[in-house]
Amino acid sequence: MLKFSLRNLVLFLFFGVLTLLGQNSIASSGLDSGDSSWILTSTALVLFMTLPGLALFYGGLVRSRNVLSVFMHCIAVACLMSILWVLLGYSIAFGENTSPYFGGFSKVFLNGITSDSLIGTIPEYVFAGFQMVFAVITPALIIGAYVERVKFSFVLLFSALWMILCYSPVTYWVWGGGFLFELGTVDLAGGLVVHETAGLAALVVAVFLGSRNDKTKPPHNPGYVMLGASMLWVGWFGFNAGSQLAANGSAGLTLLVTHLSAASASLSWAAYEYIKYGRSSLVGLVTGTIAGLATITPASGSVSPIEAIIIGSFAGIVCQEMCSIIKNKFNTDDSLDVFAVHGFGGILGTLSIAVFGHAGWYEQLFGVISVGIFTVIVTVLIVIVCIQFVGIRVTSDEENSGLDLSEHGEKAYDMNS
Repeated sequence: MLKFSLRNLVLFLFFGVLTLLGQNSIASSGLDSGDSSWILTSTALVLFMTLPGLALFYGGLVRSRNVLSVFMHCIAVACLMSILWVLLGYSIAFGENTSPYFGGFSKVFLNGITSDSLIGTIPEYVFAGFQMVFAVITPALIIGAYVERVKFSFVLLFSALWMILCYSPVTYWVWGGGFLFELGTVDLAGGLVVHETAGLAALVVAVFLGSRNDKTKPPHNPGYVMLGASMLWVGWFGFNAGSQLAANGSAGLTLLVTHLSAASASLSWAAYEYIKYGRSSLVGLVTGTIAGLATITPASGSVSPIEAIIIGSFAGIVCQEMCSIIKNKFNTDDSLDVFAVHGFGGILGTLSIAVFGHAGWYEQLFGVISVGIFTVIVTVLIVIVCIQFVGIRVTSDEENSGLDLSEHGEKAYDMNS
């Protein structure tokens, strides 16, 4: 009995030492399995925002003869951006920090990254995948500006060039160690990187395209719009809280303020709509949801729950007014209000961080202005190049028959509906 007890004691000590050594090895490596699990989950949530969330949201807002073209744009852009991100985009955005403006080419094809490479407490492959789905949804947001009248070839060429030449450099400036990062401009999850860039690019493309032949008909399926917006809402938890890159209290607070801003903006949009028109619409309410989510995005790592409610309530009103200004004052057919909801919301949220004293006005304003000027100039040049090579707009007859049939040879509904 004594021999057996001593043997067990020796084995216990032996394996205990091995366990401690293993734990110390993990601790010294910096890898945190909880953080990694959360970012893996967040990556799936952000991709879920585009496929199928954004596809349904945008698809429901167009006429029935164009819904398949919107689905096609969303999934094709998702596929193309994923490949280009691995080939080149990630290196430009998160390459060697040797310049204030450009990440370089040291990580093209994810060169130099192994399964042991870490970014903070998570594997770099996980980080690259998480950032990849941001690179997917940003050009996908622009789709809302050119639906129902754009060539599919333009969509592919423009999205590819824009992600490489506009989105990736701005990502480096803000998140990759570039000059805005060094300045101290605060943007947790993409008020500048995602929403301002996509919103301004959408406005530029809409100006080049001109108005649709008939832009008066209502959305063909408000139910799709609500379902898509709900998926975006759920996915946004990964978008914002995942950007903390850790499963901790900061991520928890970020998730909470994201939800509160969305809820507040939904209600304020619906209430303001009722005051103006005597009724509140489903499409209006869920558009308010997206406005609240876009606006809180840059501030979601900084503000309190009460501040988030204030931001969301304000966003539901001012983004709704901006929709009218773009359409009526500037006579620009940004078809699905990408700038008014995403672009203006992202700018508003970025500045709200300074309003509540969580960052300096100079840093936030300089970030908004520098990103805005760069985005507009680069987008104009890209559109001009694309027009020269593939054109931009389908013919009037093709537009009238619907892009589902004229561009893709498919239709899901009665063309007379």
